Amino acid sequence: MPLSNSIAIGAKVPIAITSPPNVTAVNCKIPSVKTIRFAKFKRLGLFTCSASSDDSSLVQLGMPFPRDYSELLEQAKTATELALKDDKKLMEIEFPPSGLESVPGDGEGGTEMTESMQLIREFCDRLISPEKAARTRIFFPEASEVKFARNSAFEGASLKLDYLTKPSFFEDFGFSEKVKMSDRVKPEDELFLVAYPYFNVNEMLVVEELYREAVANTARKLIIFNGELDRIRSGYYPPFFYPKLANLSKTLLPMMETVYYIHNFKGRNGGTLFRSYPGPWKVLRKVGNKYICLHHQEVMPSLKEVALDILPSGLWV
Repeated sequence: MPLSNSIAIGAKVPIAITSPPNVTAVNCKIPSVKTIRFAKFKRLGLFTCSASSDDSSLVQLGMPFPRDYSELLEQAKTATELALKDDKKLMEIEFPPSGLESVPGDGEGGTEMTESMQLIREFCDRLISPEKAARTRIFFPEASEVKFARNSAFEGASLKLDYLTKPSFFEDFGFSEKVKMSDRVKPEDELFLVAYPYFNVNEMLVVEELYREAVANTARKLIIFNGELDRIRSGYYPPFFYPKLANLSKTLLPMMETVYYIHNFKGRNGGTLFRSYPGPWKVLRKVGNKYICLHHQEVMPSLKEVALDILPSGLWV
């Protein structure tokens, strides 16, 4: 039976949504329903259910939004462990390092990288057992970052620290020298973690080489941590000027599993796109000190779709 655009309901209507497998179920609070509007998004070809009024019908939709970075890192660890158990080879973890409600650019670039470095160390301490530390290689953007990491966040760590690029004579003009990945990888390496490869356009090209030469067709795994891959997804880099980088949206990114993700939207129709593997993608809005689920789906929506279609459709603020 086709759905009408608006259905008036005089009594409370329970909304049941099955929790994803292997995920701890939590409550997303939705008021009791007096009016339900099914908004069909033309580009998405999907339905979202919005509700108005005030009571306490409950929807179970996977992992809750974290209260602090300690909880975030525990969630990211759990999501990564589940993805590794499912034999995911190429994974992405992305969240704002300057505050759970911040957006890219809120913090100064160098400061955000330093914050990410500390969070990566804390994530590794949770995820990687001491006996596997020596078989885990962390790639920073360049050699100077490795030196800084060894003297700060990663001091005393057994993890192997490495780099993707090294400065060239033309560094001031944005050029750097690529490092041949086959020369960096060792036979005993099992897990690679690439730290924030977004400052230089060559860094993600080296990551693609690392995946192709040292991960694909092996038992190894690769995690990209705070790589700002939405720049590539959204077409931030014009294909005419950056054809190889833009092509990653067709070659590398489709193979990637985003295991943990937070992206905030500011403004009048603000909100958050959130996902913790293997749960659904959820669009949240903060009301008071709680997050309300406005929409959920199995595939990642584009940031444009969230900002222009999903968030404005929410019936409460």
